[in-house]
Amino acid sequence: MTPTVLNPQWLTALQASVNQPPRRARQDLWLNSDRIGSVEPESLLPVVPNGISLRSGAFTLERVLADGSWHISGQGTQALAHIAQALHDADIGCVRAQWRGELLTVFNEAQQQVATVERGVARLLGLTTRAVHLLGYTADGSVWVQQRALGKAIDPGLWDTLVGGMVSASDNLTTALQRETREEAGLELLQVRRLHAGGRLRVSRPNARDKGAGYVVEQIDWFVGLIPDGITPANQDGEVAQFALLNRVQLAAQLQANAFTLDAALIISTDLARRR
Repeated sequence: MTPTVLNPQWLTALQASVNQPPRRARQDLWLNSDRIGSVEPESLLPVVPNGISLRSGAFTLERVLADGSWHISGQGTQALAHIAQALHDADIGCVRAQWRGELLTVFNEAQQQVATVERGVARLLGLTTRAVHLLGYTADGSVWVQQRALGKAIDPGLWDTLVGGMVSASDNLTTALQRETREEAGLELLQVRRLHAGGRLRVSRPNARDKGAGYVVEQIDWFVGLIPDGITPANQDGEVAQFALLNRVQLAAQLQANAFTLDAALIISTDLARRR
């Protein structure tokens, strides 16, 4: 099998993009004694109009003037639900675009669960999210990829791994992968042969869709499997424009033309390097 060679300069630039600073200064967001994220200085003004504090029976949200950090005391899930609804009602664009009525787990820096939150505010609050991807090969080494629907809030029209999605608060990695595989590719995970963990990466970068307020912090676990001959992915949820089966030459060309999402490019290029 001919090895796939990717341009070293392109690879270096890609790998450097894994961790990028925010476009504007951000202040820490705390829940009781745990740092859980970060926000731009004015992001929470729709929630706290006086810019100082909001007190409820179950929680308190206060800004520490000395360093600008925001502190939630009390019931974290209730506080975050209140914050999310207030930002949604204020018609914050990046919140409305990503609102799904779906809860994500909120983690502290030790990766312990401390609360849950509506996914629509995860980027605005700089919360750590988790995602799963499936890299689907065929017997001859070609790779199934999907083109994201043009109506997607993030990276519309770009190419992606066969399957990818966030891990909700009600999921673990396996159940999230099962659901996303069914919804995005119309496949049951049992149809994927030789399924195994491919790797894990952590990205931190400004939100691609938002010009300032959003910041992505995400742990991505990807899995690799064989899609048997005769099985063709078929999208079920309207979030995929089309699927394509690319050989390694085609895949390398599309990668280096920056036709893929950043996450997919990182995953695919890492896996290709292992298979040289």
